[in-house]
Amino acid sequence: MAAKAGNMMIAQSGGPSMVINQSLVGAVLTARASKEIGRIYGSMHGIKGILNEDFINLRKETVATLESVAPSPSSALGSVRQKPTPKDCTKIFEILKKYKVEYFFYAGGNDSAETTYIIQEEAKAAGYPLKCFHIPKTIDNDLKENDHTPGFGSAAKFVACSLQGLNLDNRALPGVHVSVIMGRHAGFLTAAAALGRVHEDDGPHLIYLPEKPFAMSRFVADVKRVYKKYGRCLIAVSEGIADNKGVSIAAQLSNEVDSHGNAQLSGTGALGDLLANEIKAKSKIERVRADTFGYLQRSFPGMVSDVDSAEARKVGETAVKEALSGAKSGSIAIKRKPGKKYKVSFVRVPLRKVAKFTSHVPLKYINKAGNDVTQAFIDYAAPIVGKLPKIGRLKAVPAGK
Repeated sequence: MAAKAGNMMIAQSGGPSMVINQSLVGAVLTARASKEIGRIYGSMHGIKGILNEDFINLRKETVATLESVAPSPSSALGSVRQKPTPKDCTKIFEILKKYKVEYFFYAGGNDSAETTYIIQEEAKAAGYPLKCFHIPKTIDNDLKENDHTPGFGSAAKFVACSLQGLNLDNRALPGVHVSVIMGRHAGFLTAAAALGRVHEDDGPHLIYLPEKPFAMSRFVADVKRVYKKYGRCLIAVSEGIADNKGVSIAAQLSNEVDSHGNAQLSGTGALGDLLANEIKAKSKIERVRADTFGYLQRSFPGMVSDVDSAEARKVGETAVKEALSGAKSGSIAIKRKPGKKYKVSFVRVPLRKVAKFTSHVPLKYINKAGNDVTQAFIDYAAPIVGKLPKIGRLKAVPAGK
């Protein structure tokens, strides 16, 4: 007699992305094709949905509906930022037992990986046979063990295209413009602003990442130098830039933190205003503006990277296949294969190696002055982001008399 199929729970957590639903649908359709998995529950708003028993039946959704959701931005199941307490875990296990869940999949970033790890360890201690898998997602591109993460390629494409547009605007109406871009500890997304540059005078002319100490006096000097050279200056700044003591500039302007202890950096335009005001106060430049991208880069329709979309689907499929192969837990990592041609593999890595902690932009990707990226970064990121719009430019041949 065949063993009874175990039920599955899947949820999404953390900041949404443009391709997280590809991972969801990839996991669900792979599970639906297996006789080893019975019911497939989708928990609404992450572990909050489990605690509230707020589920939907993902076996009842048609393939057509799922495939229409897959390319849609943001988290179809809703999201949450919540770190489970021991009391929460006890209740979670009671509910998972009630619904006979044996497979748990959680899509998100390093905080979500930490949540998955906590649930796995508590399940072990409680003697509950639960397979826990983390499905990677973060536009910050800062998960350890990964060459890059699903969500980054599409968000990076948005940033690159946005800076292309701002560069054209800034060229038409010269001045100084500061763009504050997401990136708490890692500056990958801000670095992607460089991908749209074609001509020598194209912006962003200055790029500042959290990986290099930020000094206001040096920043203003850089702006003055570029403005003198080009008569304008376009700047990309990570929201996580920090001083030489490692203290975030934006965190000094806000006391708000989430349940994982992370400072709230994207809630206001305070950092952009601070930088713009410093430029105005310490230079003779009159036209200075600042924009904070905030949530725009996470779920913007029409900006999806084809590579990012395909890889997001694959990590969801791989997570379920690994669980069905006998693995009890893990996180799926994207590894780049050596060689000039872009190729990747998808492998299971221990949850503890991905949970909580983050990786950073390698110093080889940042110039010595700490105000731009190197060609090595362009070579790294370009295949993940894909083709960008081509921008034409007049040759500006002087008119005769």
